[in-house]
Amino acid sequence: MMNNNNAQFTYQATRISTATKEQLLLITYDIGIKACRTAEIALSGKNGKSPDYDLANKEIIRAQEVIRELMVTLNKDKAGEMGDKLMQLYEYMYQQLVDANMKKETENIKAVREMLEELKATWENALVQLLQDYQAAHPEDKDLQNAMNEIEGKKPEQPAASSPAQARPAAPSAAAYKTPAPQAQPQKRSFTLAG
Repeated sequence: MMNNNNAQFTYQATRISTATKEQLLLITYDIGIKACRTAEIALSGKNGKSPDYDLANKEIIRAQEVIRELMVTLNKDKAGEMGDKLMQLYEYMYQQLVDANMKKETENIKAVREMLEELKATWENALVQLLQDYQAAHPEDKDLQNAMNEIEGKKPEQPAASSPAQARPAAPSAAAYKTPAPQAQPQKRSFTLAG
């Protein structure tokens, strides 16, 4: 069991240390979504159990920390008016979590989780669109074509034989932006929105 936990931690640490700022944003959303979901379950007392207020408090605080991290790392200079609106949304979400923790009710937590899920999906779609635009402009890029095929569930193309003179760095994998739910709490790392 200990080896499995160490392996998961090592995987998560490597994933975060090698992630792009866009991937870090999606990972951060994942952590907040998972924290909200765990808090909802803890407060609901499902399966005939009584509510676990300690666990709910811990997870709500974790979700608040995620929102705070999103607020701190939001680069409003680069994001402009959208950044101002996003900051207002983060402030609203943070206050909803504070209220949920005080009242020990799941409605506000669920609302925040759904907003985080929607924001994550929006960023994922935007990143995939950017990759599709790049693909349209660079149809010769087989690495990117294979990544897009992977997202769409198609069979990857066979790599063409190339000489060392034709070698080039691989394009970012679109699949890399579809982040799985984290298994361990990652170390904090700063990143900027759209910057």
